[in-house]
Amino acid sequence: MLTIWGRKTSSNVQALMWCVGELDLPHIRHDAGHRYGGLDTPEFGRLNPNRTIPVLQDGSNPPIWETGAILRYLAARYGKDSFWPADPTRRARVDQWAEWAKLNVAQAFTTPVFWRVVRTAPQQRDPIAIAQALQELEAKLALADTQLSRHAHLAGDAFTLADIQLGHILYRYYDIDVTRMPLPHLQLYYQRLCARPAFRQHVMISYEELRVT
Repeated sequence: MLTIWGRKTSSNVQALMWCVGELDLPHIRHDAGHRYGGLDTPEFGRLNPNRTIPVLQDGSNPPIWETGAILRYLAARYGKDSFWPADPTRRARVDQWAEWAKLNVAQAFTTPVFWRVVRTAPQQRDPIAIAQALQELEAKLALADTQLSRHAHLAGDAFTLADIQLGHILYRYYDIDVTRMPLPHLQLYYQRLCARPAFRQHVMISYEELRVT
């Protein structure tokens, strides 16, 4: 049984929960962070000295923190070979796109765009900064659009861990009130993700509790 700490509106927790859903793993999740608090308690500090979410504990094994490490652990222990290949060369092709999505896309979206649009009061928003951040984000997304013109998924024809790392930010990217550049292959890919039950359950959820008005 997996035990997970982290609120469902955290994008990092959503990536983890989507992975758990795809792998159909039994789990218990405890809300933590943001309005739920709990990160500054001694108990949570023993789980994660960095006091961030998510944290995962698999049975009696020591807790694991940092989203990328958790996802790779779950993929290696419970995923099929198509999801996280055993062969180092094939696995590296998946991992490079997963790391690219985490470091180039998720980080370029969450704080520079999502926080400025949703987690900033309307009177304090900077439309020029938002537009610039979107331009920088979409320069990265254009690379994914090109890749997806050749393959059904980010790292090839199979659904892999790389799709978790890219796809979990796309619901918010397509849902927030901004003007987006046309990225037709990315949009079709997003529509395919929306048909996945685990994506709908764990990623396509309201973020209204994060909105500043």
